[in-house]
This record gives sequence, C-alpha cells and structure tokens, in this order.
Amino acid sequence: MGAVNTKRQPMSKVRKVYFARLVGRIIVFVLSVILFIFRPNEADILDGMNFFKRFSVLHILWLIWIIDMIHQLMPVKKHISLGSQKQFRQKFKPIVEKINYAALREYVISTTKSAYKVFVLWAMLLTALGVMFYSGILSKIHLFIVSVAFYVCDLICVLIWCPFRLIMRNKCCTTCRIFNWDHLMMFTPMMFIDSFYTRTLLIFSFAIWVIWELCVMMYPERFWEHSNESLKCSQCTDKLCTQYCRKLR
Repeated sequence: MGAVNTKRQPMSKVRKVYFARLVGRIIVFVLSVILFIFRPNEADILDGMNFFKRFSVLHILWLIWIIDMIHQLMPVKKHISLGSQKQFRQKFKPIVEKINYAALREYVISTTKSAYKVFVLWAMLLTALGVMFYSGILSKIHLFIVSVAFYVCDLICVLIWCPFRLIMRNKCCTTCRIFNWDHLMMFTPMMFIDSFYTRTLLIFSFAIWVIWELCVMMYPERFWEHSNESLKCSQCTDKLCTQYCRKLR
C-alpha cells in the first residue's frame, strides 16, 4: 500500500472568501443584537410601509441580502460556490460517457424525497416560531434576530458542519440538492411580520427557490456528479468542504 499523504491542503481562494463572509455575518449578528438592545425603535422599519419613511441601518442589510439573491440568479464567475451555480448551462460539463438516465432519475427521486424531509422539519420549526410569536413570547425583533442567526448558520453549514447532510447524505455542498434553499430558510422566520421589508425578502427568496426547483426537474443532469463532470472531486476548485476527497490527497 502507498503512503498516505498527510500534508495539509492549502486553503482555496473561495474558502478564504467564505470565511471572510462568515466573520462579516457574525459581526452583523452581534451589531444587530446591540442595536435592538439600545435602539429598539429601529425595529419600526419592520412595520408596514415604514421602509419608505426614514433611513435605518437595516436598509443596508436589506440591500446586502437582495444583492446576494441577485447573484444566485446569474452565473457569477468569481468567489461563488459551484454548489450555488450548478443549475446554469455555463456550469454544466457533461461526462464523456453516455449518461445513465435511469440512474439519474433514481438519484433525483431519492434526493428530492430527502429534500422534502428537510422541508417538513423546517415547516415544524416555523410553526413553533409562529405559535410563540402570536402567543406574545416572541416579538418581531426576536424573529428578525432569528433570521440573522440563520444568516450566520448558513455559512457554518458550508464551512464547518452541516446538520442537513445527515438527511441529504450528500458528500459536500457542491453536490447538495438544497444549496439554494438558503435564503428562503433564512427569511421565513420573518413571514409572520407584515411589512414591505419582510415581504420583499420573502418574495425574492421564494422566487429563487422556485427557479432552483424547476431547474432540478428540467435539467437534472446538471445536479448529479455522474452526469456533470464539474461536480466531481477531481474537478473541484472551490474546496469548501472540511475534509477534501481522499483521491485529491
């Protein structure tokens, strides 16, 4: 047997960028908590059409979120994980061999079943949040902070550990069936707040989710590593996973 190469892999540029984003999101979370402790009136922007009545630092966060979602709607070349971009034709590199469409269909059915297990669990969590909100246990500020916390957890799942892999059983984010569910999952805790601020985020994130799901159904070959060469470990340039594939060592 050959010796195992234990040399530490250098961190990729994409992984460095994502770690920087994680730090930025943690800072946003901390500042949001501090803001609502000392200036709770800033939450007024979360009411009705108050979005247009005065400027708030929350407008900046809203704009950042909208720009993030716009990036998911176009094939961006730099510093965006392939896992989030694999629905685009430009990111599809068909395998040389003939695609096994029977196996592809089985893959889509299996991963979709797993995906909707996640959907059901998320719906249960949202139901619990809704009950606590309408019972007066949680306020609109609490729901906003929950969304910002999920904003942080999104990159923790990408860079450190993802609980959804226990259900999805995908090897990494690049092959993840639900990668672009992130914004919908982040913003749905605010679905109980009736305002322009929250509704625009929810509508935009829902549109991204619908487009993603349609692409899975219409172009399943782009989402499977045995039909899309770009998703194979040997072709990986993102190297976002915490433990690189053995054959790359």
